[in-house]
Amino acid sequence: MVQAIIHGIILAFGLILPLGVQNIFVFNQGVQHTRFRSVLPVVLTAAVCDTLLIAAAVGGVSLVILSLRWVTPVIYGAGILFLAFMGWRIWCSAPAKDESGRLSPKGQILYALSVSLLNPHALLDTVGVIGTSSLQYDGTVRLAFAAATVAVSWLWFLGLAAAGSLVGRNGTSGKFIQGLNTVSALLIWGIAIYMGAQLWRLF
Repeated sequence: MVQAIIHGIILAFGLILPLGVQNIFVFNQGVQHTRFRSVLPVVLTAAVCDTLLIAAAVGGVSLVILSLRWVTPVIYGAGILFLAFMGWRIWCSAPAKDESGRLSPKGQILYALSVSLLNPHALLDTVGVIGTSSLQYDGTVRLAFAAATVAVSWLWFLGLAAAGSLVGRNGTSGKFIQGLNTVSALLIWGIAIYMGAQLWRLF
C-alpha cells in the first residue's frame, strides 16, 4: 500500500505541476483577491472537479473512454477551441487590480468548472494516466492510490491560491496584472497550438 501511495503522489505532482489553464486561473484569482478566503470558491471547485475526475477514472471509466478511438480527437478539437477562447478572455481582461478584475464567488465557480471539466489536458491526464495507472492495484490499495492523488490535488490548489493571494497583498500595480494576463494568455495559446499539432498527428 505504501508503494501505491508514493506512486500516486509522484504521479499527481508530475501531472499537476506543469503550467496549464487551470493552474493559471487559480493563481490569477489569488492575485486578484487580497483575502485568501475570497478565493476559496475557485479552489474548492477545482479540487472537487479533480476529485470527481480521479474517482471516475479509477472506477473504470478510463477503460471505456480509451476503447473509443473517436473520443481523443473530439476532446482535442473541443479543447483547442476552448483554450483559444480562454486565452482571448484573459488577454482582454482588465489590467488594473481593482474590483473589475475580480470574479464573484459565482463567477469563480463557473469559470473553475469550465477550466476543470472542459480542459482537455485535465481530462486526458486523469483518464489516460491516473486511470490506467490505477489498474495495477486492487481493492483498498487502489483506493489508497486514488486518495494520494486527490490529496496532492487539494494541497496544490490551496497552495497555488495562497501564493497568488500573497503576491496580491504585497501590492501589485496595474502593469504587473497586465503583464501577468498577457503571459497567461500566451501560455494558454501556446498549449492550444501544441494540442493542434498533436491533433494533426492523429490524422
